[in-house]
Amino acid sequence: MRAAGLPREARLRRAGDFAALRHASGRFGGRCFSVRYQANGLGHPRLGLAISKRVSKRAVERNRIKRLVRESFRRARLELPPIDLMVMAREQASGLPGPELLDELQLLWKKLRTVKVDAALKPGDTAGTIAR
Repeated sequence: MRAAGLPREARLRRAGDFAALRHASGRFGGRCFSVRYQANGLGHPRLGLAISKRVSKRAVERNRIKRLVRESFRRARLELPPIDLMVMAREQASGLPGPELLDELQLLWKKLRTVKVDAALKPGDTAGTIAR
């Protein structure tokens, strides 16, 4: 029987991957979460989490949010386009029960399914207003 966890290839692990999402990516959000996304060219989506102490001072609360996001992503990842995702929690997420957070995550995954990942979001595109 296979483990039901999130495989290594489905996670963002390198600092460079997170930095690329912070600089050149699409973004949207909801009440409790903010999402940044970028095409990855790997054929499958990858998830990165950024849950800061600003969300909650208690590590147990931050870890609960991380577990909920990972589980929700694990269930939805086969339906998502091949993109890198960075999910950031907002302060409002710490006080809500799990089912409400999962409902909001389902809405975010639904938005991601309809997002057009075009050439403007491909890695290496640094189109901006300042010439470097």
